[in-house]
Amino acid sequence: MKILVPVKRVIDYNVKVRVKADGSGVETANVKMSMNPFDEIAVEEAVRLKEAGTATEIVAVSIGPAQAQDTIRTALAMGADRGILVQADGPVEPLAVAKILKAIVEAEKPDLVFLGKQAIDDDANQTGQMLAALLGWPQGTFAAKLELADGSATVTREVDGGLQTVKLRLPAIVTTELGLNQPRYASLPSIMKAKKKPLETKNAADLGVDVTPRLEIIETREPSRRTAGVRVGSVGELVDKLKSEAGVL
Repeated sequence: MKILVPVKRVIDYNVKVRVKADGSGVETANVKMSMNPFDEIAVEEAVRLKEAGTATEIVAVSIGPAQAQDTIRTALAMGADRGILVQADGPVEPLAVAKILKAIVEAEKPDLVFLGKQAIDDDANQTGQMLAALLGWPQGTFAAKLELADGSATVTREVDGGLQTVKLRLPAIVTTELGLNQPRYASLPSIMKAKKKPLETKNAADLGVDVTPRLEIIETREPSRRTAGVRVGSVGELVDKLKSEAGVL
C-alpha cells in the first residue's frame, strides 16, 4: 500500500501572529515556520501503518516556496520515504492545491491520501473535500480513528453530535483530526537520514495547473482587544448595561 501525505509550511503554532503595518497580510519575514499540526498527525498515522506492515511506501508532498523543503524533510525524518515539492512562490488557494494533488495522485497512484483536516493559517478546511471530488474518491473527514482491512477503510469521524463511523472502499481520502494520534518527535539520527532521502522538485506548470489566485485580500486586521470587565451592584444595573452598553438585550 502506498500512502500520499500532503504537508503545508505554516507559521509555527507557538508564534504570535502579527498583522503587517499596511494591513496587506500577516508578517512572515524572520518568523519561525513549521509543519501544519494537523499534517503532522497525518504523517504520524501513515508512519504507524508502515510500522504495522500495512503500508509499504509513504510519499510526502508540499506546495510552496523552496523553503518548504524543510517541511518535507521533517516528514521524512518522521518516517516518510521520499518527498515531492511543487514549488510556488505566491499564495496557492485550496482549489489550486487540490488540482495539483490530483495530478500527483494520478502519477503516483496511492491507495490512500492522508491530509490534515485544515491548515492553521487560513483555516479553510477545503482541500481534502475538493481533492475527493476531483478524483471521484470516497472521503472520511475529521478522522479520530482509522482501521484498514480487506481493501477498505473504516473511519470514525468527529461530528457535531458525537461520533460517526463510515466505511470507505480504497483508494480513498482521509483528513485527520486532533484525537487520531500524538505525533512523534524526530530523533537526531532520523533527521540526518532524512537529508539523504530523495526529494523531487516540480512546478505547477509541469502539472498543467494555473495557480493564479481567484480571491483578493482587501485588508487584514487584528481582532479588537477585549475590554476589562466591571462589577455591577444589582441585577437592574446589569440589565441596564446589557441594554445600553453591550447592546445584547
